[in-house]
Amino acid sequence: MLQWIKSLIFVGQMYLMMLVIGLLYAPYALVSREGAYAACKCYCRWVIWTARWMVGIRCEVRGEVPTEEAIIAAKHQSFLDIILIFNAVPRGKFIMKREILWTPIIGLYASRLGCIPVNRGKRGAAIAKMIKDVARQFTDPGQLIIYAQGTRVAPGARRPYKIGTAVLYGELNQPCAPVATNVGVLWPRTGIMRKPGLAVVEFLDPIEPGMERDAFMAQLESVVETRSDELMREIGFDPDAVH
Repeated sequence: MLQWIKSLIFVGQMYLMMLVIGLLYAPYALVSREGAYAACKCYCRWVIWTARWMVGIRCEVRGEVPTEEAIIAAKHQSFLDIILIFNAVPRGKFIMKREILWTPIIGLYASRLGCIPVNRGKRGAAIAKMIKDVARQFTDPGQLIIYAQGTRVAPGARRPYKIGTAVLYGELNQPCAPVATNVGVLWPRTGIMRKPGLAVVEFLDPIEPGMERDAFMAQLESVVETRSDELMREIGFDPDAVH
């Protein structure tokens, strides 16, 4: 019960600070993309700091973080992996569902960062538009973050990897950095409860450009799922028990 109460307070202040930081930085963000990055980095650091002392979640980023142009194909379990990945890379922007643009504060900053909205209900048209929108963002190079399964997936659950990641990989001719995580064990995709422990996102060895599509998808899924399972086992969660 005590942990749940601490979790409730943590979640409440987290969203309050999203509003406070968002409004404080808004004038800077509206005139400069640097202001949008500064606000989002500030918020990420706040969440990481408060998660540690309020609910006992220690955060760690492992592996070699891309600093040049790259595709980052990540496992997505909860809001925390968004925070950790964005805070780690110097110039991140997300492939995201279009509805986020309509969200107060988040929508403003997503737009200012140059995030790419996708209509998930129209697969072929969505992929074609995504490629055009990504091309327009080449004027501000950075790290393009895509969630390879297209949505948050609970620890131990299996969902297919979406073809959009392979399309970007083929079109952009950039290395792809797979990212594994265990954060959903401690910070679930739904609900209030936050559990103490070590939350990790790990950047794995990059997949260099030039692989055939099916081989790329098979390698991406294999390395991300295998390492994510290992990270979950490190903190006492057996992903095989879910099946």
